[in-house]
Amino acid sequence: MTSLVRSLWDAPAASPPPPRRVWRDWVLVAAIPPLVLLEASLRTDVPWRWLWAVVLIALVPTLLWRRTRPLPMLVIAFGTGAVVAVATGGDPQLAATAYMLVLVYAAFRWGDGRARIVGAALLIASTTLSLVFGPTTLTDLVGGTAVLVATISLGAAFRWRAGSRARELDRVKDDEREQLARDLHDTVAHHVSAIAIQAQAGTVLAATDPDAAVAALRTIEGEASRTLAEMRSIVRVLRRADAAELAPGPGLGDLRGLATADAAIDTDAPLVEVRLTGDAESVPPTIGAAVYRMAQESVTNARRHARGATRVEVLVQVDAAGIRLDVHDDGAAGASAAPGFGIVGMVERATLLGGTCTAGAAPEGGWTVTAALPRSGWST
Repeated sequence: MTSLVRSLWDAPAASPPPPRRVWRDWVLVAAIPPLVLLEASLRTDVPWRWLWAVVLIALVPTLLWRRTRPLPMLVIAFGTGAVVAVATGGDPQLAATAYMLVLVYAAFRWGDGRARIVGAALLIASTTLSLVFGPTTLTDLVGGTAVLVATISLGAAFRWRAGSRARELDRVKDDEREQLARDLHDTVAHHVSAIAIQAQAGTVLAATDPDAAVAALRTIEGEASRTLAEMRSIVRVLRRADAAELAPGPGLGDLRGLATADAAIDTDAPLVEVRLTGDAESVPPTIGAAVYRMAQESVTNARRHARGATRVEVLVQVDAAGIRLDVHDDGAAGASAAPGFGIVGMVERATLLGGTCTAGAAPEGGWTVTAALPRSGWST
């Protein structure tokens, strides 16, 4: 039991961290004081109503720091309320007091282990004071406890949901890094295999045909230079150690295959048109594989999620600045506006290669994915 409490006590704050403030905070802070004053002026039967109105208004700013300092704000609000309740001999009976539930929610949504344990103890102490000093009935106690439990449960549920999504996003990014590293490994393995073969041939021909041996050395030099360039392009990418194929993965030359993929299986699938302009031969295999993966993911998303799509256009442009990918469909976007894990993976892949990737609704209708990989990022 002690180990469980210690584990909870040392638990970190919510991840990802909360925003400091959003526009809703200012709306809340501006709206509560007038409501408190209105209720105090109308409910003449409430004892000490103007004192409680002043206290509640004075505590409103705690809402601005409820995410970044959840425990101190909870202690200030409930501590002040408890002191005034003891001094006046009763709890506040103004309905506006309910805004303090936002502080309870914040403590269990954003706080660390200490905030949750101390916050729970503070709520228990506050409930006990209500029983001792206030005219609290059993019905009030059960109802108030139910509201507190519901608020705490809501905060914990949203905390778990956000943490679960953050972990899933991290997993997708790790998978994308692994896939990118796998493409690098396969490309390098292909070049190294060619180097080994040429070296063996040069060794055999060195005694009888020096010119052929020199040609083999030149081939080795070219393959080695390309291999080093590939390795420098994504040197920070890591992967798990396992077997890999000796042939490079798909590249720009395989893009046209996206136009026919799944078309024979699903006759209602939108028509996919692929255009490739520029010098594709100047694009390193790893970059070509990354562009192919992003185009493949974009086309797959269009086929699965674009409602009523009849056409998907894939345009790849290679120039002196780098390579640009544009994928556009004419369908309606899905009901959810939240970015999917596929989009997260594409953004991660583009970022690792020194580029950018954006996805969203197009002004002319449909959905567009745009990725740009500058040549300057290929060798950093």
